[in-house]
Amino acid sequence: MSPRGARQPQLGRFGAWLARPLASFHLIVTIAILLTVLGLVMVLSASSVEAYTDGGSPYSLFIQQTLFACVGAVLFYLALRVPLKWLRQLSFPLFALSVLALVLVLIPGIGTQANGARRWIDLGLFSVQPSEVVKVTFVVWGAHLLVSRRAEHAPLKDLLVPLVPAGLLVCLLIVLQPNLSTTIAVGIVLAALLWFGGLPVRLFVTIMIAGVLAAGVLALSAGYRSDRMRAFFNPTDDPQGINYQARQAMFSLADGGIWGRGLGQSRAKWNYLPNSHNDFIFAIIGEELGFLGCALVLGLFALFVYTGLRIAARSVDPFLRLLTATATTWITGQALINIGYVVGLLPVTGLQLPLVSAGGSSLAITLLMFGIIANAARHEPEAVAALHAGQDGRVSRLLRLPKPEVYVPARAEARTRSAPRGRSGERRQSAPRTPARTRAANSRSTGSLRATRAWEPNYPVKHARERGRSR
Repeated sequence: MSPRGARQPQLGRFGAWLARPLASFHLIVTIAILLTVLGLVMVLSASSVEAYTDGGSPYSLFIQQTLFACVGAVLFYLALRVPLKWLRQLSFPLFALSVLALVLVLIPGIGTQANGARRWIDLGLFSVQPSEVVKVTFVVWGAHLLVSRRAEHAPLKDLLVPLVPAGLLVCLLIVLQPNLSTTIAVGIVLAALLWFGGLPVRLFVTIMIAGVLAAGVLALSAGYRSDRMRAFFNPTDDPQGINYQARQAMFSLADGGIWGRGLGQSRAKWNYLPNSHNDFIFAIIGEELGFLGCALVLGLFALFVYTGLRIAARSVDPFLRLLTATATTWITGQALINIGYVVGLLPVTGLQLPLVSAGGSSLAITLLMFGIIANAARHEPEAVAALHAGQDGRVSRLLRLPKPEVYVPARAEARTRSAPRGRSGERRQSAPRTPARTRAANSRSTGSLRATRAWEPNYPVKHARERGRSR
């Protein structure tokens, strides 16, 4: 404690705003809106020329992307309203259905083939890419599985056997499409689940080395993938062949400079840069909006990393901690890989820039994941206390969101059920033990997700409400 009479440091406006109970929720919603709007604008700019030269309307891909953005907004809203208990109960059935969809997409007549890959299921009005759906279901089910096994004090084998084989099965089905880029994204999800789930460091490093070696073998197994690897390690070879796309992306970024050529003034989109509206949309952003536009995109993703890890560190529910940390790692890792191969730091993989690149299934599913993260933000202890007290609930009232449920640890719930009944028939609540309360408070004060991997869920609800009132 500071000595009496000493001046306390004053928080700035942004620091004071971050101290508000629903600051994390507002940040997630704002980031999702800004990235989606930026993506729609850049998809319109990057795809209009190619769509017009193909004999269609210059707004065709933009309209399609806008429709999927509306679908994603609906999914975002539904994810905000779903109770966490339902989310955990439905995690395995939804994951099983997504794996079944991965099998169905490989069957001729059900899966739609394009550009040598069978990745889509045509539903008439729109197509769905099951490999995008399975990433969300794998995150939710994996978090639920690990937390449940940790609560049961299961041995290490029981933690790995259901999760790792399921992840390998998903990767195998996606490789058969073939789709190595999405396989890498699923690998990131599996690695994040194991790391934040508390896997021993030595075993985690062993699994990661095995995963990197497997990815390297897959990258060299097919002709187009081996061409990408040769182009990365020999950037000056075959400038009109395997290195053409990467070189054009670098020219596009260099042409933008600091301020950019202006919105809609890209030269590369005039059939010089293939897939400019999809895999290489970051190059179009750099050309039209310059270094400042690229810095804006990087800043938004950096803010997303901070907000996601903040939600994970402040959550008392171990399921939300693991879910939010894993989802943040997956989305950020995919964004860094996309930006990395556009600027020449990584081999070209084809991973999309989340919420920005063209791709209806990717946009809608990513917005769904953002909605789940925003739901987790509403379940921070301070947010729960504030919303139940009717404080700072303007957004919740505007969206007609239900009040978040109060987290009750499994041990406290078991004590409540076994407590003797009073004269009125109500069970008497027993106070949580002091050492458990102390361990939980200490684990939250460290701010480290790995420090809380023992999953001590004895953070008292009463203490959370008191903290909310004190703010």
